[in-house]
Amino acid sequence: MWEIILAGGPVMWPILLCSVVAAAIVLERLWTLQRKRVIPRELTDRIWKLVESRSLNDRHIEALAHNSPLGRVLAAGLANLDQGREIMKEAIEDTGRHVVHELERFLGTLGTIAAVTPLLGLLGTVTGMIQAFEAISSEGVGDPKVLSGGIGAALITTAAGLIVAIPALFAYRYLRGVVDLLVVDMEKEAIKLVRAFDQLGRRPERAHHRREAAS
Repeated sequence: MWEIILAGGPVMWPILLCSVVAAAIVLERLWTLQRKRVIPRELTDRIWKLVESRSLNDRHIEALAHNSPLGRVLAAGLANLDQGREIMKEAIEDTGRHVVHELERFLGTLGTIAAVTPLLGLLGTVTGMIQAFEAISSEGVGDPKVLSGGIGAALITTAAGLIVAIPALFAYRYLRGVVDLLVVDMEKEAIKLVRAFDQLGRRPERAHHRREAAS
């Protein structure tokens, strides 16, 4: 394996670096984008029970904001509960945009790797063929071994670029699909909470947590 990398020439090193970065991104995103981490089960129902029992306070909202991406979105709405439905929706939408940006973190880099590595392979092909033609011009075509180095580097880098790019592209498409599904489900949960307030027909009062000032 090491001999193949060395035979590929200097272009193999950025391709190898891209493969390591792509693998790290895929593993990190697969861990981060687990559904149970992004959208905990029955989180909305638990929050609604606190609202109905009038036991929701600022500590609950702060804890909710650190619970999960969905919790952060719901906490933004609950923090503006007393400001009316429209302000609450705006807060949810604004926070939702930030959450989506975080869910898509590193995916742009992964997509770039999927697009760039075939070009790096092509660059290796070009440099390998240049070496081959230089060998022909200096040594002639009588000895096939003269051409083997350049042609070998050209073929190795092309294959390496495709080997990295194809899985990276599949992973990029898959992870983008996962993010899209999670975003849709978060929107549904947020809408469910807002509609629950509308059906209730009143603004629940929050039980504010107050600290006693030291006398």
